[in-house]
Amino acid sequence: MTDKLIYSDTRNGRLWRVDLLGLSYRVCDDPAREAAELIADGKIVGWFMGRSEFGPRALGHRSILADPRRKEMHSYLNDRIKHRQWFRPYAPAVLAEEVSVYFELDAPSPHMLLVAAVREEWKGKLPAITHADGTARIQTVTREDNGLFYEVVKAFKELTGIGVILNTSFNDHGEPIVQSPSDALANFTAVDMDALVMEGVLITKQDKAGEAR
Repeated sequence: MTDKLIYSDTRNGRLWRVDLLGLSYRVCDDPAREAAELIADGKIVGWFMGRSEFGPRALGHRSILADPRRKEMHSYLNDRIKHRQWFRPYAPAVLAEEVSVYFELDAPSPHMLLVAAVREEWKGKLPAITHADGTARIQTVTREDNGLFYEVVKAFKELTGIGVILNTSFNDHGEPIVQSPSDALANFTAVDMDALVMEGVLITKQDKAGEAR
């Protein structure tokens, strides 16, 4: 196992060499399932997959993902990951076919631009993505449009019975969303994120004894 990971952008042959000192990594057999298992276990996961998105939201190519069921996740993300004001909300990514189960919305919202009320019976079950006024800014995901990111949400549903995950942009407060593998590694190592899935490679941090954690 070397201390560098070679990342190849097959669209134009560009190679990135990113330092992995102090980190452990392995190739995932099923990146979506492994990410979903980590999220269901309360871990915060960076998700770097495919081409970078363009627009005001991270929609599953450059995202930080977390469990929406955990009330403490909202404040932890604001304090330890995003370093922003305590009241700033986080948005849900939801299986498009189930959006009306959790939210008072019966329409697609693929670009995370529509706001709707969280259904009363789900507010207490999805506290990390329910804003103080009882609403959420929703992203609906489909297999056709979202590919592997849809599979993450689907796998989370299979594990927990809930087809919703917390999705926020992969960046720290005041910084642009990560673009390159080096950007992703720099952010991952600088904050209290637990794991990074980057193009099918699972990266975790080592403790002082050199063991993955």
